[in-house]
Order: sequence, then structure tokens, then C-alpha cells
Amino acid sequence: MYKVGITGGIGSGKTTVCKVFEVLGIPVFYADTEAKDIMMKDSLLIDGIKSTFGAASYFEDGKLNNKHIASIVFNNEAELTKLNALVHPAVFRAFDAWEETISSNVPYTLKEAALLFESGSYKMCDTTILVTAPLETKLKRVMQRDGVSAEQVKARMDRQLSDEEKAKLASHFITNDEEHSIIEQVLCLHRQFLLAAKSN
Repeated sequence: MYKVGITGGIGSGKTTVCKVFEVLGIPVFYADTEAKDIMMKDSLLIDGIKSTFGAASYFEDGKLNNKHIASIVFNNEAELTKLNALVHPAVFRAFDAWEETISSNVPYTLKEAALLFESGSYKMCDTTILVTAPLETKLKRVMQRDGVSAEQVKARMDRQLSDEEKAKLASHFITNDEEHSIIEQVLCLHRQFLLAAKSN
């Protein structure tokens, strides 16, 4: 199965782009959504989190204690690295399992992940897409969506690679600046991926 990784900084609109691919019949694996789910389902991951961050990482009903985890990893790069080292392999396992459920009639799949390059999972894809947008546009989108300040959004952005750094690793680009047509850009890439999948 031909695999396409897609990423973009916070507020870039990568989920919107993915929805267009879904309309074209392409299955999308949302790694960030899946990560939240498997943190409460993957027993290997749960054991790892408890042993690393304490039993208080989970409530008695099995739900993740987000506040406890956040208090440890927020503004602590070393602890965040530990958490990612536990979560990323579990997401990789979930993606492999998901891929096995996809019909062989599907030409290719999309893996959407905010940390596609940071986690190294782009190496498991045949090609990658970087969704970009101007800084002011990204700030406005996230502030409206999450009800947070520009400073809070910038703090989140600082924890990810910059678009410039991601661009060095990306194969394809989609500009989501509300001026260029997303649909036209997706259709162009879709045609390229169909050809690549056939020859793969």
C-alpha cells in the first residue's frame, strides 16, 4: 500500500486538507486523535506511562489524568521526550494495524500527524505533504478555535519544528492561505499519487 504522510504546523489547516482527500475516497489515519485513544487502550503504553509518570497518570475508571501528565511534561523538554518515546511507537503499531484493515482496492492511504517529522514516522511513508499558511492566519485560526491568546499559540508553535525546517524534509506542499484553492492543489497531488501507487 502506497503511504502518504501529511503534516503542518498548528493552525495550518491540515485536517481540512485531509477532509478533501477523504471526499476523493482516500482513507486517513489521524495519528493525533488515535494517540489520545490508545493512551487509554494500549496496555503496553499504559504500563509504560504509569511506570514513568506514576500511578496518578490514570484515574480509577481508566481515563488518562491529563492534568497530571501536563504538569510534568509542560515546559520540561526531557519529560516530554520520555512521553513521546512511549506514545510514538504505540501510534506506529496502531497505524500498522489500521493499514491491514484497508481494502486492497484503495490506491493509497494518508497518515495525518502534527509530529510527522519530529517523530520520525515520515520515514515509514512513501512521500509526504507539508501544509503551510501565513503566521498571522495560523494565529487567528487557533485563537478563534481554542479561545486562547496569541502568546499561548506561539508557545505551542515553539514546541514544533518550524515550517522552514519541515520544508527540508517534505516532498510536496499545499498552501492553505485562503487565496490558493485547496481543492485544486489536492486534485493535482491526488493524480500524482495515483500514478505513483500504480508503479509502486
